[in-house]
Amino acid sequence: MSAPPNNDDRPLWEPTPEAISRTHLTALTSQLEALCGHTIADYASLHALSVADPELFWTTVWDDCEILSETRGERIMKDRDAMPGAQFFPDAKLNFAENLLCRRDDGVALISCSERGDRVELSWAQLHDRVARCARGLRSAGIGPGDRVAGDLPNRCEAVIAMLATASLGAIWSSCSPDFGNEGVIDRFGQIEPRVLFICAAYPYAGKTHSLMNRIPELLERIPSIERCVVVPDGSEMPILSGLRNAVSWWEFGKEEGPDEIAFERLPFSHPLYVMFSSGTTGKPKCIVHSAGGSLLQHRKEHRYHVDLRKDERFFYFTTCGWMMWNWLVSGLASGATLVLFDGSPTHPSPDVLFELAERERIDVFGTSAKFIDACAKAHLRPARDFDLSRIRSVLSTGSPLAPEGFDYVYAHVTPNAQLASISGGTDILSCFVGGNPNVPVHRGEIQCAGLGMQTEVWNDDGERVFDEQGELVCTRPFPSMPVGFWNDPDGARYRAAYFERFPGIWCHGDFTLETKRGGFVITGRSDAVLNPGGVRIGTAEIYRQAEALEDVVESIAVGQQWEGDVRVVLFVRLREGLELDDDLRDRIRRAIRTGATPRHVPACVLQVHDIPRTRSGKITELAVRDVVHGRAVANREALANPEALDEFRDRPELSS
Repeated sequence: MSAPPNNDDRPLWEPTPEAISRTHLTALTSQLEALCGHTIADYASLHALSVADPELFWTTVWDDCEILSETRGERIMKDRDAMPGAQFFPDAKLNFAENLLCRRDDGVALISCSERGDRVELSWAQLHDRVARCARGLRSAGIGPGDRVAGDLPNRCEAVIAMLATASLGAIWSSCSPDFGNEGVIDRFGQIEPRVLFICAAYPYAGKTHSLMNRIPELLERIPSIERCVVVPDGSEMPILSGLRNAVSWWEFGKEEGPDEIAFERLPFSHPLYVMFSSGTTGKPKCIVHSAGGSLLQHRKEHRYHVDLRKDERFFYFTTCGWMMWNWLVSGLASGATLVLFDGSPTHPSPDVLFELAERERIDVFGTSAKFIDACAKAHLRPARDFDLSRIRSVLSTGSPLAPEGFDYVYAHVTPNAQLASISGGTDILSCFVGGNPNVPVHRGEIQCAGLGMQTEVWNDDGERVFDEQGELVCTRPFPSMPVGFWNDPDGARYRAAYFERFPGIWCHGDFTLETKRGGFVITGRSDAVLNPGGVRIGTAEIYRQAEALEDVVESIAVGQQWEGDVRVVLFVRLREGLELDDDLRDRIRRAIRTGATPRHVPACVLQVHDIPRTRSGKITELAVRDVVHGRAVANREALANPEALDEFRDRPELSS
């Protein structure tokens, strides 16, 4: 079905010719023109070259990004058409941390802030020294290539330091956010059997301090692989660690004398770097293994050409250590940029705390979630009026589809002059399929382009590419950041089933998407959450956009309920505080959806709830609600940030046949 993203096709933002002439993307285009011997007329032509000649494209990116390595090797690809199975730079040897620690001067590398007003600043020289010290501690603990190191940490300097120290040794890093419950942590780390655990003593959130000291004994008991537990203090006081098996304070770890230089272990391009976890709402989280080379090259490409990130620019993304955007953010060090970290609630002590942070820290690239932008609009925040945000040149948004009204809000009330780049990819690839482009206009409700080197398309159920029609987001050719595989999946069966079963030999990502004729993308929801009333597939984002445009509706979630041999759409809405859903508001919601979308989108039932369940990374979870509506058990409530919210969806008389 057709779903044009907007009625007014005028761009919301356009780069000036002078700005285009200065971007890294333009410089890359010139290099490739010289190498291939012909003019590259526009971005579509550049993208076509990047996927048609991956050897030329990726070697040019490698050289332009100045990837540090012991050797790159002669071979660029092995089994170039195998998907999965293709290998990039099979003879290369490099170290991820060495590429991120690309400076050792007095410039600012990290700025770490919290909701309490704490602020820590580390220079590049200080960051290097602290990574060296942490690496000494890990090496003394016997950690080497392939060993797992886990972090149950807030988004502070210590998390970055511990990850870089782990990567410097060729060990594998995995992290989660401290707001996970014990079972959620054990479900994740228990599968990969880490030898060292970094954990914070406490962390602040929404004005309260939450201690993790009572968690540590259970983790040590139920994850017996942990040989050393490093406790990071919350502030200047370290809790008493006596009685905790093999526990040591962050201050003592690596304190022994040793070299100030870091002995970087240079390993194959495909050597594992990270284990990332799926949300786990349908069972134990999948453990997705990502390579050092693939993560580095892909992140460098995205930061340099799609974000146009530069040395000494201040780069911020609101994220926790349990969301892939943390890993993506930290790779910004490889560009020589200053990372701005934030620990705590994005609405405490005030709803505009992140905009105050942007003004104070002079942030150049400001990253957040679509839900945060929606919430700011609903709260009638006017940050452009209240703060000096003139330094922001790019606003990045991800986590869920950004509605056209979200684009309007950013340009009207956040910054009128910045590029708004909605980006989308996932934990599965630790990067983006589609994203920003500093050389082309921003159109309302639309992601600007497919990523370079990514043959991203939209296919219908017959496996045919379609434009201006919703279908499955697929990638038809190999790319460097494809996972190494899943943990404990020796024959690759689970990995292949996750992405290559729908269309053999083609990556099917699970996003319901529309590709426009000009090369933009509109994502309308997860495929597994797509509604199917009367056999017509409907993306949930289309419903949310219309319902949440109403002033009274704060947030919504829609599921398909089996009903009289078909599927009917049920919409749950969270209203402004103090409001109760009545027939008049139900009618207004239905009229808005009918007018703004189609009659097929109109829900059969509209019901009120007081909270909507979401994953730890802030994404609403239609699958868990659908299970509850149908009386099925939710496989892994620990994966949810607020599992108690599910109770309100259970046994609703309105849903009984």
